[in-house]
Amino acid sequence: MTKILIVYYSRKGENYWNGGLKHIDKGNTERVAEFIQKAVGGDLFEVDTVKPYSESYMTCIEEAKQELRSKARPEIKAYPDNFEDYDTIFVGYPNWWGTMPMCMFTLLEKYDLTGKTIIPFCTNEGSGMGGSERDLKNLCKGATVKSGLSVHGAESAQSESKVAAWAKKSI
Repeated sequence: MTKILIVYYSRKGENYWNGGLKHIDKGNTERVAEFIQKAVGGDLFEVDTVKPYSESYMTCIEEAKQELRSKARPEIKAYPDNFEDYDTIFVGYPNWWGTMPMCMFTLLEKYDLTGKTIIPFCTNEGSGMGGSERDLKNLCKGATVKSGLSVHGAESAQSESKVAAWAKKSI
């Protein structure tokens, strides 16, 4: 039996939304992660950084750009229990500057992913998966990295059927 883990980083608060800024109480990526869990089961794990990003979205994305440029590996508060026991790992994130937030690199670099199935999903406001699938293939040596799902963040709350169909097909 496949053991599924859904790891994700999600931004709450001020977010880019259909060309403007909007406050959201639940992050778009978190919402998609919950739809995946509802569709295929598994355990949820939210990645959280020790040093929080700015509450201002515009400042946050500048911080993210600096992390990407410097290849930073921001410290995260915790790691999933028994990570090695999972066969299939959904990896979710907002697309920042064409890839995952650097904290996702911090998480994934900690583990030997040989033999695991990695299934990416991201939320964005029009940039799709960017180069994140390529980055995951480079990062997750020995793993099978499947095609990801891009969800328009502003439509994440209405994406349950699309997400569920994709998740069921992906495992």
